[in-house]
Amino acid sequence: MAFALKSGTIPDGGAIPKRYTCEEAGISPPLHWDDPPAGTQSFALILDDPDAPQGPFTHWVLYDLPAEARRIPENVIPDEAGPDGSRQGKNSAGRVGYNGPCPPGGAQHRYVFDLYALDALLQLPPGATKAELIGAMGGHIIAEAQLTGLYAMPAGVPKNPWA
Repeated sequence: MAFALKSGTIPDGGAIPKRYTCEEAGISPPLHWDDPPAGTQSFALILDDPDAPQGPFTHWVLYDLPAEARRIPENVIPDEAGPDGSRQGKNSAGRVGYNGPCPPGGAQHRYVFDLYALDALLQLPPGATKAELIGAMGGHIIAEAQLTGLYAMPAGVPKNPWA
């Protein structure tokens, strides 16, 4: 079976439920994956909105997930370091942790979750940026799995309450 990223609440190519967005609680969604390739030592996750007006907006940076991990639970607390040794980096809003979808102008955006199986534990300090994570992953990616969710801000919701 191929390495695949899934969510029990977000179908690939389908709508992201409101509870994971700025329209409601803005908590992180649950994610899970199948057995990774042999040699996996850790995982990293990046969530991007490639449709953001000023260019890709990074909503979540998570890394050093242990090789035994097969899921990320719902509502991950935005701490720099998790009890399993995982670490969260800074999103494009400059905050550590998950930043829920909140697109401007009612346009539908794509939110791309990229999960990487790595042949090393990166040991970046907590709070690393997406650019720092990508640099550290160079030469260590052995597989990638992707899940894409869609979300459009309904009329009447304030523009970006996260700002």
